[in-house]
Amino acid sequence: MPVPGPKSLVRSAATATMGRVFPRGRRETAFVADGDAGLFGPGSVTWEVHSSFAMFVGGIRALIVQTLHPLAMAGVAEHSNYRADPLGRLHRTAAFIAATTYGTTAEAEAAIARVHAIHEHVRGVARDGRPYAANDPALLAWVHHVEAQSFLLAYQRVGAGLSAADADRYVGEMAELGRRMGVVDPMTTAAELHAWVRDHPEQRVTPEARAAVRFLLFPPLPLAARGPYAVLLAAAISLVPLQQRFALGLVLPDPVTGRLASERVAGALVSALGWSLGPSPALLAARARVGA
Repeated sequence: MPVPGPKSLVRSAATATMGRVFPRGRRETAFVADGDAGLFGPGSVTWEVHSSFAMFVGGIRALIVQTLHPLAMAGVAEHSNYRADPLGRLHRTAAFIAATTYGTTAEAEAAIARVHAIHEHVRGVARDGRPYAANDPALLAWVHHVEAQSFLLAYQRVGAGLSAADADRYVGEMAELGRRMGVVDPMTTAAELHAWVRDHPEQRVTPEARAAVRFLLFPPLPLAARGPYAVLLAAAISLVPLQQRFALGLVLPDPVTGRLASERVAGALVSALGWSLGPSPALLAARARVGA
């Protein structure tokens, strides 16, 4: 029997812990369309950014910042079962990203239609008396822009990084997904995107936001995954603007030395995971489909 090498051993350990907690979006094969590059294709910046384990950092950061919109957070608090099934929500999000990034056009459209159908039932009245609906274009815009900004920031500061031109390309490509989701006039450059999120007038902290952030700080994870998650969480917090961090009670890591340390350690973890686990099944399937 051959003796497994170091990479094989590391891959097995990483898959047993991180692979179970942070899924990479296996394709749910429902359509076959050889040569269909989907919404973006192998030459896109989106394929590059979304193939990085820095997405884990961006995903956590997006969840933190998204809590700051009272209506969006009301929908999560009243309709999501994230406390009872945190990994289930993570798996569904990963599947959506995989389908819209690497799936065929039909797979991407089907994933978007499923999300819209679920959102139809997410309606109610927030704590401040205002009604909300998850398919409201304004709420869709908040979720879309915060996610795109978070993935971009994570790739820039924890992943390999992009040139200014490629950062704009990424935002422009993601704008196409935003339009398909129902976002009206999504931002198309990195500067516009950062300004849109920074200056959004709805941002404020609610009790629901604080509860969600506390949950993100101490989620019920398997013991072996808690250390890696803490590394990714610290980096995600470092990507949140100071004013928002302090409003949410996120005082660690330290704003200056903490950022340098947390992002550097997270970058090393991201590189190690990429080395040990390799490309995601969704990316490999997409490459095979289009001959890339």
